[in-house]
Amino acid sequence: MILGRFNMEYLVCVKEVPKGTKVKLDPVTHNLIREGTAKTINPADLNALTFALKLKEKTGGRVTVMTMGPDSAADSIRKCYAMGADRGYVISGRCFAGSDTLATAYTLALGARHIGDFDVIFTGNQTIDGDTGQVGPELAENLGINQVTYVEDIDCEDGKFKVKRQNSEGEELVEVKSPVVFTIVRNANIVKIPKKDEIEAYADSEVTIIGQEDLDLEMCRVGVEGSPTVVDSIFEGEKLEVGTMVEGDSDEKIDSILEILLDKGFIGR
Repeated sequence: MILGRFNMEYLVCVKEVPKGTKVKLDPVTHNLIREGTAKTINPADLNALTFALKLKEKTGGRVTVMTMGPDSAADSIRKCYAMGADRGYVISGRCFAGSDTLATAYTLALGARHIGDFDVIFTGNQTIDGDTGQVGPELAENLGINQVTYVEDIDCEDGKFKVKRQNSEGEELVEVKSPVVFTIVRNANIVKIPKKDEIEAYADSEVTIIGQEDLDLEMCRVGVEGSPTVVDSIFEGEKLEVGTMVEGDSDEKIDSILEILLDKGFIGR
């Protein structure tokens, strides 16, 4: 046995999100319309997967990837295979549609228990479509295990994880034992995006679908019924006025800036 290797079991929860910022809301259900919209893996989730793969190199073990979504989300799992993940699962079924963060975390916890025991579970800190930062902490609470949020860096020594995380005052170092949930901030590391031919090499790789019948569900806790959060509307953020480029030599630029400040009323004549 190689010193320092513990054959850890890592689980990375990823999510398919709309590619781009143009999203629409269903006028009846108030859910995001995802059908027909190009999808990608949430960026922070790829940072989470990158950390899992890095730790696997040091500790040994296996990296499992799981998502909740339609069967077609298996394609995103295969992209994770191309990055180095070992196996993947999709929790899929009509009953899960419309889940908010509370229902999603509950379902992911059941999915994790169904697959097996994990030493470390990773999620991205936030998703670009919801941006709540709630699923990771709620997942840890459902599983009753440790959690460290806003993680920037991780190392493992003697079976313990040393973590650098963001807080309101800057950064702090934390030491934690497994089992644990880590939520990873976007751009915490450099993600190596697989090339098209690398992804195509896994086009026929098996992805296991976990259905409603596979989980010991309380139906009142999933989907719309299990989601106390209701999205009333979405809207595009306020567009800021485009700045003005000033040209000329130094004196001309100064005169132009002074005129702009005078016009805006920031200074008096």
